[in-house]
Formats: sequence, structure tokens, C-alpha cells
Amino acid sequence: MRFPSKALATLAVAVLTVTAAQAGPLDKTECIAPAKPGGGFDLTCKLAQSALLNGKYISDPMRVSYMPGGIGAVAYNAIVAQRPDENNTIVAFSGGSLLNLAQGKFGRYNENDVRWLAAIGTDYGAVVVAESSPLKTIADLVAAIKADPGKVVFGAGGSVGSQDWMKAALTARAAGLDPKSMRFVAFEGGGEAITALQGGHVQVYSGDASEAEEQMKAGAKIRVLAVLADKRLEGTMANTPTMKELGYDVQWPIIRGFYMGPKVSDADYKVWQSTFAKMMATPEYDKLRSERSLFKFALTGKELDAFIAERMTTYRALAKDFGLKVAQ
Repeated sequence: MRFPSKALATLAVAVLTVTAAQAGPLDKTECIAPAKPGGGFDLTCKLAQSALLNGKYISDPMRVSYMPGGIGAVAYNAIVAQRPDENNTIVAFSGGSLLNLAQGKFGRYNENDVRWLAAIGTDYGAVVVAESSPLKTIADLVAAIKADPGKVVFGAGGSVGSQDWMKAALTARAAGLDPKSMRFVAFEGGGEAITALQGGHVQVYSGDASEAEEQMKAGAKIRVLAVLADKRLEGTMANTPTMKELGYDVQWPIIRGFYMGPKVSDADYKVWQSTFAKMMATPEYDKLRSERSLFKFALTGKELDAFIAERMTTYRALAKDFGLKVAQ
């Protein structure tokens, strides 16, 4: 049976219309990690990738792409200015992203220029050295700094004023060193910094506990001297002391989560929000999160917006305390 060409054209349009109508925000999903592979943003995206697929919230594996530059600035600007309405794209962020925003490091954009989607867990800062380092304890590090500050080079993902710099600065200040005198090397993400640490190019890495643990699982020859938490962590880090218990009041919790473009529709945003809320309430998600050394911290929607606003106020005050530029 033959159909007139006009009928075929009408049928083709109808098929395309139905296909477009069926395409939703959870189809062909993408997570952008705003750094090179191997760091905390990568870990964040891969947690969502596993949890969404394993829980059957998406039918195809989420694509993880990398957009390094400015420790999140390039990705933030790209989403706001060039890809504001992509309903199937989420971008990883951390407390460091918020700290950079507080200092105006993302250019003309601020925290109100994206849609904050979900906080999926929390991590803590860590003081890390190479496995071969003569620095075996925080006491050794403090002694080395006091003996010759110029021989102790800190390395981290991010420039002066970044989250990892702030952790290094707080650690150095606790050891009696003026942070402005601290030798510091900036890297584009934690993966690069850990490579430099193992190569002896820097002596101390001020990173994240979960990131360090994942790197050690992958074979990295590193050692964690202390974590910047209020109490000892569970699991493989249970024997690692906190800076607090060693007599140094240095704590740095690290939120991890996702945001979306500012022009994503309310309906599509709601799909993502409800999906994350449902997913994070399951034992299966708790298992995946804990396997990546992240601790429970689940917020979406207005609760997350309120948390972001509070953090921005705190980070602006902290930046001012260290004599850094503060964005209003």
C-alpha cells in the first residue's frame, strides 16, 4: 500500500513531534566536572552517574565531561552565558566554588545566576604528604615550618584565595606561619596536585579526605597526616587524627553538589530535584556515597538555596579576614 507524499510528510512530522515530546531532562544526561579528571569534582559527577543509573532513574549512562579553568569559573560562565537552558546538564560544585564566588573569581556572575540543584554529601579537608615524606605527623610539619618555612611548599588545586589555599593557609597559621609568607603552588585540580606531591615538587597537599582516599585506592603513594573535621572520620580514615584533637582549631567541611543553568524550566528543574531527593533517601545511595568517603548531607530546593546564602555570608567574612578581595 502506497501513501501519498503529503501523508508521509505529515506522518514524519508527527513522529518527530512525539519523539521530541518524549525527550525529557533525564534523557542523554551530562555531568560537567569543572576540572581535569581525578579530583573532587570528578568524584562528585561519578557518584551521580552511578547512583542515577543503578537506581534506574536514567536509562543510559550519564556522560561525564571535563571543563577545567579557574577552578570552576570557566564552567560557571559557560553554563550561565552559553548553555543556560540545557535541561539535561548538571554541573558539580563544592564549597570551594562558593568561596571563589564570594571573592568575585567567577567574573560578573554571582551565586544568584544559576539554579542550585542538590547537595549530595559532605567531605572534609585533609593534610596530605607523599608516602616517602619525612613528615610523619602534624608535629613534624609544624617543626619543619618553624625551622625553615621556605623549605615547606604547599600545593593544592586552586590559586590564592581558593578553598584548598584556604585550608593550607589555616594549617600554616595554626603552625605559626603568616599565610602571606607561605610558599604555595597552584594546580588545576586535585589530580595534578597529588601527582606533583608524589614527584616531590611540593611537600604538602591541602586536599580533601575522600579525594585522598580514592587516590590511595587507585595506587597513589600518599599519606594523610590529619583531617579538618570536628571528630574522627569512619572507615579507613578512623585512625587518622583530626587537627582539632592535635590542638589546632582548624576545621573545613566541604559540601558537594550540583547546579543547573538559569533558564532551565521550572518543570524540568522539578524533575531533577525530585529525582535527587528520592535517590538520596535510599539505602543504596547511602552505600554508594559512603564508598566514596562522603558523609550524609542531602539538601534540595529552597533548603539548599538558604544554605547557599548562609555559606556565602560566611565565606565573604572569611575572605575579608585573610585580606582577600570580597565580591558584594
